[in-house]
Amino acid sequence: MSSFFSPISSKCFWHFIATGFYSGLSPISPGTIGTLVSIPFLFILVQLSLFIYIFIIIILFILGIKACQVVSDDIGGQDHASIVWDEFIGFWVTMSVLPFLNISIIDWKWLLAGFIVFRVLDILKPWPISWLDKNINGGLGIMIDDIVAGMIASVILYFVGKHSGWILVHI
Repeated sequence: MSSFFSPISSKCFWHFIATGFYSGLSPISPGTIGTLVSIPFLFILVQLSLFIYIFIIIILFILGIKACQVVSDDIGGQDHASIVWDEFIGFWVTMSVLPFLNISIIDWKWLLAGFIVFRVLDILKPWPISWLDKNINGGLGIMIDDIVAGMIASVILYFVGKHSGWILVHI
């Protein structure tokens, strides 16, 4: 690790969480890498009932607020690129729509579609995501824009699945 990341201690639980098990330390596209690293955990989450899945996301969102606040305070940046826990939770929110469409998470087309839609929204930050990103600070601010990006992405996937699902289902 370079001296820039020296405040990040491998012994610190909050840094471990906020950096997505250190996936956020990737020198190339840490947000995208963090989202990719979240996929194996998604396969575990989808084995649970939808109620438990959502409950765990809420708990991990709250944990993420704390982790992101601690790490942003430690490294002196509002939403440093190494903080990717928000991408984990945002992507899991995106994929929570699949049970409503009776689609398996192991259908790679839907996994890819969810990944792309979420990452595009997270990177481009259309309104209201951009407003949240600029106006809410701290750990909550770091987390909330990705949660909303995940919600919007899930709505997009829902409408694609309900109104033109054949595009992805029959490829």
